[in-house]
Amino acid sequence: MRGWRYSAAAVLSVLLIWQTIIWFAEPPRYILPAPVAVFLSFIDNVDLIFKHALVTLTEVFLGLLIGISFGVATALHLETSKSARLFVRPLLVFSQALPVFALAPVLTLWLGYGMTSKVVMAILIIYFPVTSAFHDGLSRTPKRLLDLAKVMQASTRRTLFFIKVPAAMPSLFSGIRLAAVYAPIGATIGEWVGSSQGLGYLMLLANGRVKTDLMFAALLTLGFISMSLYGLTGLGLKRLSKRYGGE
Repeated sequence: MRGWRYSAAAVLSVLLIWQTIIWFAEPPRYILPAPVAVFLSFIDNVDLIFKHALVTLTEVFLGLLIGISFGVATALHLETSKSARLFVRPLLVFSQALPVFALAPVLTLWLGYGMTSKVVMAILIIYFPVTSAFHDGLSRTPKRLLDLAKVMQASTRRTLFFIKVPAAMPSLFSGIRLAAVYAPIGATIGEWVGSSQGLGYLMLLANGRVKTDLMFAALLTLGFISMSLYGLTGLGLKRLSKRYGGE
């Protein structure tokens, strides 16, 4: 609860700074609407915003589920296969050298304007952080635990799943927290490039019609979704991490 209070205080501080800018700079409403105007726009369009937010949330959840699963599977494979580390790891690093956002138009071209391209975009943006964090945790298993496994003549598979994986769970949890923040970004970028629904589409539609207050309402809704996902993920993982020596 203390964390939520600090988050609420931070949001209120931003709103106060925002309103202060409006008072002193007096920018045109189509440039920067007042917080009250954005709130009223949200109330007037709550059904429309909820409809598009539900689409974005679905894309985000599917991206998280599939991306985290692929990331965990890849990290386990890298840990158990030397050839995979030699072959797959350079490909992972090379994939990060490419701007992931630049792939959004290609994905839309290949997969169409539906939900699939947005889910794949979310998967791509969270796949590397999860894989990298979990594999790093697996490779940093305390030597004393590995020595104990050797003394007890544990097989490679049992050492992996009963020693390395539990020791690497805090690292995996860190990767999942990052994924919870990055997934909405990936889905929204995909919606910006080509979509007929979702918060990203709604922002572009409102911007094209010079409804800046609606655009900000959709943007703040996306920010609330990201913060909520991060907070809820952190809360759930914090309980799990206690079982694996985490904080």
